[in-house]
Amino acid sequence: MSRAITTSVLIAAAPSRVWSVLMDFDSYPSWNPFIQSLKGEKRLGGRLEAIIVPPGRKPATFTPVVVEYVPERVFCWRGSLPIPGLFTGEHRFALTPEAAGTRFEQSESFSGLLVPLVGGILRDSERGFRAMNDALKSRAESA
Repeated sequence: MSRAITTSVLIAAAPSRVWSVLMDFDSYPSWNPFIQSLKGEKRLGGRLEAIIVPPGRKPATFTPVVVEYVPERVFCWRGSLPIPGLFTGEHRFALTPEAAGTRFEQSESFSGLLVPLVGGILRDSERGFRAMNDALKSRAESA
């Protein structure tokens, strides 16, 4: 079983500016309503620790691995439960230059046996994605 969430927003700022805000993990607590904390290695194969707070839910801590890293273009991590096949999530941020600035896309694909049981969490996560997108837009455009 698999499911996916995809959201996007147009940001009136250059990809370099959006990337700079996105990669400044230390500042997340001051502006990011969805990813409360993100720490770790910003490189392919790097380990991260993420504290995610979907609207209306308690914080959840994940320890994913960076599976795609292209500066000013893509940052993607994958995390899963210890038992293979139960639940895997791949979270992706993509930046695309456009005439009016940068198209920021945040998505996550979910797979595994537990996916049918987490529908409410996925809906709340999508709301969290949108809130983060709006906050990123505001922060990147204000500099």
